[in-house]
Amino acid sequence: MVSMFDKNFKLGVLGGGQLGRMLIQEAVNYNISVSILDADKNAPCAEIASEFFVGDLNNFEAVYQFGKTVNVLTIEIENVNIEALEKLESEGLQVFPQPSVLRMIKDKGLQKNFYREHNIPTTDYFLVEKKSEINQYKNHFPFMQKLRKGGYDGRGVTVLKNVDTLENAFDEPSVLEKFVDFEKEIAIIIARNAQGEIKHYPAVEMEFNPKVNLVEFLFSPANISVEIANKAAAIAHSIVEKIGIVGILAVEFFVTKNGDVLVNEIAPRPHNSGHHTIEANYTSQYEQLLRAILNLPLGSTKIIQPAVMLNLLGEQGFEGNANYKGMNDVLQMEGVFVHLYGKKITKPFRKMGHVTILAETLKEAKQKALIVKEKLKVISD
Repeated sequence: MVSMFDKNFKLGVLGGGQLGRMLIQEAVNYNISVSILDADKNAPCAEIASEFFVGDLNNFEAVYQFGKTVNVLTIEIENVNIEALEKLESEGLQVFPQPSVLRMIKDKGLQKNFYREHNIPTTDYFLVEKKSEINQYKNHFPFMQKLRKGGYDGRGVTVLKNVDTLENAFDEPSVLEKFVDFEKEIAIIIARNAQGEIKHYPAVEMEFNPKVNLVEFLFSPANISVEIANKAAAIAHSIVEKIGIVGILAVEFFVTKNGDVLVNEIAPRPHNSGHHTIEANYTSQYEQLLRAILNLPLGSTKIIQPAVMLNLLGEQGFEGNANYKGMNDVLQMEGVFVHLYGKKITKPFRKMGHVTILAETLKEAKQKALIVKEKLKVISD
């Protein structure tokens, strides 16, 4: 195998969005050339990748031929052609996360069955193939209906409160999740390299924008007891060990009012719940991914300072060339770090960037984050 320090070494990434962009920014520190495949010629990675190829991530031939040009292949989105990855792996290419892992995780129904089979605490659920099958579970309303495949950033999810809301239901294979009386939602980023070394980041707490089911604020560390933190970490370690993933895994949890910790979903890639690690932890989630898939020692996950991460979403009523109102104001604030994703066009609620706010205490970071949210707006020209 070509060494990562060889001038001809290429890391391939399927997907050219903001996660890939931040991975490239970290890879530069190791002199690693990154090749990207994405269907959008204007994707956030297009201008900064060593090589950028336009192609459909679900097309066997596009993914297979791209994989033949790189030394190690990873992803920044789950919705890719698994068959091509399996063939590449069978031919000796290192593909992380492994195709077998990705096949399970990209299907939320298989995910749920995996938890049940391995006694991993999760929400109660039913699987349906089409809309008409939901009626047989009418005595179990309300549900959160999630498409088994293809959902992303709040898409592919709808609330079904009762029979009267069935008109809003998806007519596709789905998971019906029973509502959970939860107190808060938390997440843990955890990594594993090929030698089996595992490290997790301290749990973070998430606050969602109710209009679009997207994370608006993230708080690090989460305001939870040591007992809850230990429960969540133990579950995350159990998942990683049972699926044997090489790479990075985001595990999202519900913390119930009774003190139970239930797995909501997992994602086998860098995640929105780990953006703050770029400034707030000794090793960012992106560097940790590189370390894991290149079989390097994993880095320290300790917190440097408490942090709040704020997603920069396109403002309602604006669509067109992106303009960032209030940028000068927030850049004058101490401990404020702005990350823009290279998206030229803004739309309502589109993820355009994020801001990480550091402070001596989480309370102070939250106060500054509210100011940033008020001042920095993504509008159009």
